[in-house]
Amino acid sequence: MKLAILSRGPKSYSTRRLKEAALARGYDAKVLNTLKFAIDLDQGSPDLYFRQKQLSHYDAVLPRIGASITYYGTSVVRQFEEMDVFCANTANGISNSRDKLRSLQILSRHHIGIPRTTFVNDKKDVLPAIERVGGAPVVIKLIEGTQGIGVLLAESIKAAESIIELLQSQKQDVLIQKFVAESKGKDIRAFVVGDRVVAAMRRVAQGQEFRSNVHRGGVAEPVELSKEYVETAVRSAQILGLRVAGVDMLESDAGPQVMEVNSSPGLEGIETCTNLDIAGAIVEYIAARVDFPEIDVRQRLTVSSGYGVSEIHVPKDSEFDGMTITETKLRDSDVNVLTLYRGETEIPNPKDSRTLQAHDRLLCFGKLDSMRGLLAPKSQRRRRPKVKSLSQSAIDKVGK
Repeated sequence: MKLAILSRGPKSYSTRRLKEAALARGYDAKVLNTLKFAIDLDQGSPDLYFRQKQLSHYDAVLPRIGASITYYGTSVVRQFEEMDVFCANTANGISNSRDKLRSLQILSRHHIGIPRTTFVNDKKDVLPAIERVGGAPVVIKLIEGTQGIGVLLAESIKAAESIIELLQSQKQDVLIQKFVAESKGKDIRAFVVGDRVVAAMRRVAQGQEFRSNVHRGGVAEPVELSKEYVETAVRSAQILGLRVAGVDMLESDAGPQVMEVNSSPGLEGIETCTNLDIAGAIVEYIAARVDFPEIDVRQRLTVSSGYGVSEIHVPKDSEFDGMTITETKLRDSDVNVLTLYRGETEIPNPKDSRTLQAHDRLLCFGKLDSMRGLLAPKSQRRRRPKVKSLSQSAIDKVGK
């Protein structure tokens, strides 16, 4: 395998370890500066040049794209994808994770636990937004920030207003987030590779600092995660489209709350803390997947007029409850079941003899007209009622 590691820091710990791990396993690995690529486009022949020379063939790419070059970096990764080169993280996955608001929007839609968060533009909306997340103290975050930079704790509403006003005056977009008091000064970093967590650590802030990032002086300790935390970490990475990711979670009373998913997680802190060869796990995973490049299903399906992918739910009173997949006669209607989801269990390519149960979800590919009658009406997908905070309730009473 010939591996390209996209990195502007060839001497950084993470880049060095990844290259060493690849060479130790007999693979050819090169560190390529992401900004030295030129992207050439022509009908039917996407191409890349590196330092003014046509790029030689690579079997796989491991992107280490810094926040300051997200747009150009993801453009390079996308070009590798168009050239059918396996990318450990896709351009879309990197973009999803880099924007904190975008990533939380996606995770929220898929029922991943996240701290209550709000995003506003108008100054008049700031106070109601703070109330909706539970009142002060609140955490204020820049939408694009790394290593704890741009993360502030406002102890009072006045302080929050001042911070937000200052940041907005500098054309900075900010998130207002519920402060999870029981997790103050500590969080979990789970390192996801493929469909498993290969290592995890708990980071604990020191002194008066509430940010637990190692770069902010936090102390790390290895931790054994429960099944709930492992599943949350893996699902979060997969939902955003990442195969290699650092998932940061708060330990709240309600269970894991995902703060952020990092597409270029550092190795030094977690390898030093756990004494595990995480770089080796990443390289081995890439080698095992190198023959399976990313396929954009949406692009492929555009040529199949009248066909598509959809999720079919099996409600409690459904005729499918208790039937095998064969007995549903879905295949006779030109509908194929790709994956069956049962609670937290995922069953890929289920056998036709598999018996369905109420609340199962079926990911299907087939004729749209056949699937349309099986979809749940959108009117049934109701929004969850908002619960007012005590302070807001009090305000309402005073208003009366």
